[in-house]
Amino acid sequence: MCGIAGAISFMEDMRDDMKVYEKMQRSLLRRGPDQRGVFLSREAALIHTRLAVIDINGGRQPMSLGKYTIVYNGELYNTDELRQELSHSHDFRTRSDTEVVLKSYIEWGEACVERFNGIFAFAVYDEEAHRVFLARDRIGVKPLFYYDTGNKLIFASELPALLEHPDIPHEIDAQGAAELVLMAPGRTMGCGVIRGVKELKAGWCGHYSAEGLRLRQYWRLHAYELHESFEQTTEHVRQLVTDSIKRQLVSDVPVCTFLSGGLDSSIISSVTAAELKKQGRQLSTFSVDYKNNDRYFRSSRFQPDSDNEYIACMAEYLGTDHHNCVIGSHELAAALGEAVEARGLPGMADVDASMLLFCREIKKYGTVALSGECADEIFGGYPWYRDKDIRMTDGFPWAQSTAYRSRFLCDEYAGQINAADYVYSAYRKTADYAEKLSSDSPLEYRMREMTQLNFDWFMQNLLDRKDRMSMYSGLEVRVPFCDYRIAEYLYNVPWEYKDYMGREKGLLREAMKEWLPEKVLWRKKSPYPKTHDPLFLAEVTAELRKILDEGGSRLTQLVKREELERLLRHEDNVQWYGQLMNLPQTIAYFIQLNYWLERFDIRPV
Repeated sequence: MCGIAGAISFMEDMRDDMKVYEKMQRSLLRRGPDQRGVFLSREAALIHTRLAVIDINGGRQPMSLGKYTIVYNGELYNTDELRQELSHSHDFRTRSDTEVVLKSYIEWGEACVERFNGIFAFAVYDEEAHRVFLARDRIGVKPLFYYDTGNKLIFASELPALLEHPDIPHEIDAQGAAELVLMAPGRTMGCGVIRGVKELKAGWCGHYSAEGLRLRQYWRLHAYELHESFEQTTEHVRQLVTDSIKRQLVSDVPVCTFLSGGLDSSIISSVTAAELKKQGRQLSTFSVDYKNNDRYFRSSRFQPDSDNEYIACMAEYLGTDHHNCVIGSHELAAALGEAVEARGLPGMADVDASMLLFCREIKKYGTVALSGECADEIFGGYPWYRDKDIRMTDGFPWAQSTAYRSRFLCDEYAGQINAADYVYSAYRKTADYAEKLSSDSPLEYRMREMTQLNFDWFMQNLLDRKDRMSMYSGLEVRVPFCDYRIAEYLYNVPWEYKDYMGREKGLLREAMKEWLPEKVLWRKKSPYPKTHDPLFLAEVTAELRKILDEGGSRLTQLVKREELERLLRHEDNVQWYGQLMNLPQTIAYFIQLNYWLERFDIRPV
């Protein structure tokens, strides 16, 4: 995995801005601490920082071949098959997937992306054709932001790198304000929050030339009739999941796994441990916990029990070298700003900060890890899939807080934005976009909408979090459940199959039952762990109090001070973002928002 950036113009000389490119590159060094490079011509500057995982010496970038030059961030999981197919007309000098991506583009043009199984964002500059090709993976695991000035295209893996370019305005307008207050930590697909900045959408690609930027969608979830029995479907799922995990173990450096004791990470750890055992190697697993959680944890509907006993069960069952990372409240609160640095935006408060600290600890032991994100979105594991009342609620099921959020928006922006319309139209547009069949029952119709909503919103937020928090420490985290083949297939599996035995992800449990002990196989779903220590609430309350007392904060140019004061009095405890963000996290989010405005010199306009 890597960091990429660049600037393309057919009217300006790109060679004049080397100092700017060096600043952009420095901003991306955490994503790629091992190697760095810059390609520079009159029309194009292509910037790269590399985290070396496969063919450490041969995979240096930018990589040039004749008139073509590539900068690439990602990993292909069908590299061997593509290399074999291309070998009939191409010779290979490295083992890197970068060379395979470049030669795939040379061979098949922009259609190459439809042949890739992997996570990626890349740019290929064609010097003779005077254009650059940009692409992002189907599901959006790897990021790519861009800004079109009218005569120049500037792009980067992360917003902080983009903001190093002097042509990028450090401003937010009404749309940016709406995203930050009404939508965050979610974000409208394609929106970069900063005025004029966009993100290449998942499953999109296109060319930039003297005629401008031309983008197209090359992948989406399609609806079709599934003619398979439950037994056939179970076998199909088993094959897809195990194949995806095994494909994602390719690496020239050690591979480890996240292990929460839940279904998804336990499946990945079990398959990985078995594959490593064949090589005579022991799997290292990692979990996260919080100081004083044993004292303050209280069972709830969303988190019925703590992870520890299930983690111990799996570690013993698999014989792994297990490591437990324990985080304190002070440490967690102190990392809120650093989490903003990593994400490039205010995010999921302590949920982001804990992931950052967790990934930093894992990096001490390895460079590649596998994690269980996206199984809940694809297999229907969340409460809003299964609770009939929540499922049929007209709006984002994880964010029924628009009226509460709108109270915080300052009068200037509140006068420009109808909060309810902004949020509801975004919800309705996504739900309507979901492809359905005329033969769908009302339940299946709604489940397709729910899947699309989760794909485009909730899952994108979690993928942003995982990518930025891990890459900030130079840790590559792979997500096997994000294999597009799994997503395509499960989109068309009937709900009665997915809900086998009336259990969340019942189909996945049945398909993978041979890989897990009974205790873990049938454990009730539990979300990513968070601190229950009241000290965290005290810490963030004191910090936001300090920000307001110091005065002159940019935060109060965007957010009403009186509502922040009310928040600090702990008068309300409204869920800001599902079960993941309640009162402590809402306070922490505004701390992050203030940090972001100040750190990146963002001006509300």
